[in-house]
Amino acid sequence: MHEPVLLSILLHMDTATIFGKELHTSHVFYTWFGMACLFIVAFIVRQRISMVPGQLQNFWESMIQPLEDFAVENLGENAGRVFFPLLGALFIYILFMNLMGLLPLFDAPTANLNTNVGMALLVFFLYHALGFRHHGIGYLKHFCGPVKVLAPFMFPIEIVNHCARPLSLTLRLFGNIKGEELVLLVVMMLAPILGTLPLMFLFIFVKILQAFIFYLLSMIYIQGALEEAH
Repeated sequence: MHEPVLLSILLHMDTATIFGKELHTSHVFYTWFGMACLFIVAFIVRQRISMVPGQLQNFWESMIQPLEDFAVENLGENAGRVFFPLLGALFIYILFMNLMGLLPLFDAPTANLNTNVGMALLVFFLYHALGFRHHGIGYLKHFCGPVKVLAPFMFPIEIVNHCARPLSLTLRLFGNIKGEELVLLVVMMLAPILGTLPLMFLFIFVKILQAFIFYLLSMIYIQGALEEAH
């Protein structure tokens, strides 16, 4: 008897051989699968937008509106409206990818370092590009500290600090999501039903929290790049 097509794909796409080297690629498959789901949902919601919102529109508005208000409150009216589409997309994307790990036969793409590195580097290069665009060469003052005499000492320290930010974003998200999946796997083997149900609610909360932390830190980095150096 042949396996169902989707099940067959899920069971045989863990690795790929490229130039004779075997690479783990399951996170790539789950990433594209999750992106396809989000595009489909976005298309459906867009077709149903109306002045009298339905349940689906109400659900997304109740999620997006507080996040947008939070961004506007911290970044200001202009910057908040401009950068929220990116920040909001990061939050929704990370949250959906986190929650995929709770589905049978699925892995969370954010439990893989490669996925998180891509998002962290996007934020890293973005806020530095914004800093130079907004301040010009004067953006380098952000790396010199408030005391001019200490600038030669502060500059390398600030460089290390900024270079550590994408590492922090990557490892924080990876460690929490990967750790949850390992704990859930162990508990499922020891107590398949009674042990996993309480943890499911805890893990859902943590996955939402991790998506918000990535959103918050990205917003703080953009805010710092746009501010005047002290």
